[in-house]
Amino acid sequence: MTEITERAGGCLCGQVRFTVRHGGEVHVCHCSLCRKATGGPMLAVICEGAPDFDDASPVGIYHSSDHGERGFCLRCGSQLYFRHTPDNAYAFTAGTFDDQASMVMTDEIYIKDKPGFYDFANETRRYSQDVDSDPVPRQS
Repeated sequence: MTEITERAGGCLCGQVRFTVRHGGEVHVCHCSLCRKATGGPMLAVICEGAPDFDDASPVGIYHSSDHGERGFCLRCGSQLYFRHTPDNAYAFTAGTFDDQASMVMTDEIYIKDKPGFYDFANETRRYSQDVDSDPVPRQS
């Protein structure tokens, strides 16, 4: 994949600005919590380390499960990230990055939870749960 680089992004209204390090791989989560939070599948970029916010005060946090929380802009409501709390791993929504040109969709997780009304044409690795689970073959 691409090398790990520092990339900037922000919310819809511009109140929240951040910088993170990531390689540009986009992972798709089809779980019901992500679909409820984003209105569809969550297209996320796994980041190296914690984000650097210009000002974290407009970031709201919602504890969506025993193992995770979601960050959003308190002003415009933009979904910013999911943080896996046990290991402090951040996954920022792909659409929040200023430059998305080099991003590539590589993985889909919770594929068995995906509703039937959408499919992606991209060739991806698919997992029944998270990326630590067994891959699920693509159905033709």
